[in-house]
Amino acid sequence: MLATVTELPSTAEDPNRRPSWREAIAVYGHPRVVGMAFLGFAAGLPLLLVGGTFGALLRDMGITLAAIGFLSWVGIAHSIKVLWAPIVDRLPLPVLTPLLGRRRSWILLAQVVITIGLLGMAFTDPRTALGLVAVWAILTAFGSATQDVAVDAYRIEAVSRDRQGAMAATYVFGYRVAILAAGAGALHIASAVDWSTAYAVMAVLMGIGMATTLIIREPEVTIDRSTEAMEERVVTYLDRTQHQGLRRQATAWFIGAVVCPFADFFTRFGPAALLILLFISVFRLSDIFMGVMANPFYLDLGFSKAEIANIAAAFGLAMTLTGAAIGGVLVARFGIARMLITAAFLAPLTNLTFSWLALLGPETYGLVAAIVADNISGGIAIAVFIAYLSSLTNSAYTATQYALFSSIMTLPGQFAAGFTGVLAESIGFFWFFITAAAVGLPAILLAIYLARHVNPDEITRPGRQQPTPTQK
Repeated sequence: MLATVTELPSTAEDPNRRPSWREAIAVYGHPRVVGMAFLGFAAGLPLLLVGGTFGALLRDMGITLAAIGFLSWVGIAHSIKVLWAPIVDRLPLPVLTPLLGRRRSWILLAQVVITIGLLGMAFTDPRTALGLVAVWAILTAFGSATQDVAVDAYRIEAVSRDRQGAMAATYVFGYRVAILAAGAGALHIASAVDWSTAYAVMAVLMGIGMATTLIIREPEVTIDRSTEAMEERVVTYLDRTQHQGLRRQATAWFIGAVVCPFADFFTRFGPAALLILLFISVFRLSDIFMGVMANPFYLDLGFSKAEIANIAAAFGLAMTLTGAAIGGVLVARFGIARMLITAAFLAPLTNLTFSWLALLGPETYGLVAAIVADNISGGIAIAVFIAYLSSLTNSAYTATQYALFSSIMTLPGQFAAGFTGVLAESIGFFWFFITAAAVGLPAILLAIYLARHVNPDEITRPGRQQPTPTQK
């Protein structure tokens, strides 16, 4: 049997009491919220090292474009992590789990795998051993995806619902800093010294995540009666079959780890479960839809590469982090439901600023205004939506259910984005961004409906009780 988190929101004494602004801002002083920034750094660091930075390394070493294209497939690990998320949820690790607990043991193992993979990439020459480099890259990618699964589960279980927005904000902050380190940082080191040193330094930086994993506390858990009853029905079913030995154990594991997470979700939410999954799939659709065409739009409009780098990239990153921080405070102050509707409205509204920019032309103030509006609203949406997805999970199946939600969140947008170039060429950028805004309308309607009928602030995640002193 697996367990669920024992804590309730910090306002559990009076559920109707709204935290003051001071209390909402103070959420960032919670030790686990602070620690999440360092886990976010560890999660973000490997991404470019098997992605864009990896491609730059290979090309600089004279590897063919065809080979680089095929090696980009190592990143697929992040899209299919739901396949082994049940293992992360259910399988205790020898030695590590008794010492560190269910979540920290998997986080640490994944970080060790990433470090080994990065060191292997650092000290293997792709010009003479490209196949071995590919093996190291695959090892790093799968370690990274596994770390994502375990860190997401820890983030959800470690604090109460009103702190989930802040956890998301600090996670995004650490993640984005790591992207800068693995991107611009690694390129600068490679330019000054060599690629081997750059990747070795990145491997050393994974020590930040390892140290954090050893310092933080494992989330306190307890057995939830409804979850326990559901899994006891699995045992009862197996008792009525002729399954014995290894076959019985494998069947029990599969039902408990793979079937039960989905059965639990649909049982708890009933007919609304399909609407929730639909909402998850369309919430970020508008932003993903227009994001692919953003840089080509800036170039076609007449902005220089330097302007795009300084305003859209560097300044835009600052605005995204600002938005995420604001989102964490607003979730703590107003709850998830109100902010979910607000974020759903902001996405299409801010997309319209790009239609305005298309009419305005290459004016710096116009680009700054569009970036401020789009990236702050995007940061708010990230913090709010992560908090929302977290509220939907059962802590007995956190890793599996959240991996499912995150896959559903990105796949439709990534698929639709493939057609954005054809659309932009056909109707022009002005109407393209209006179309991108219109794509966000279903998310607004679903957010309003779900806030009224399946209010995320009223969802009781199975097993929640009064928080222990360490969780407060």
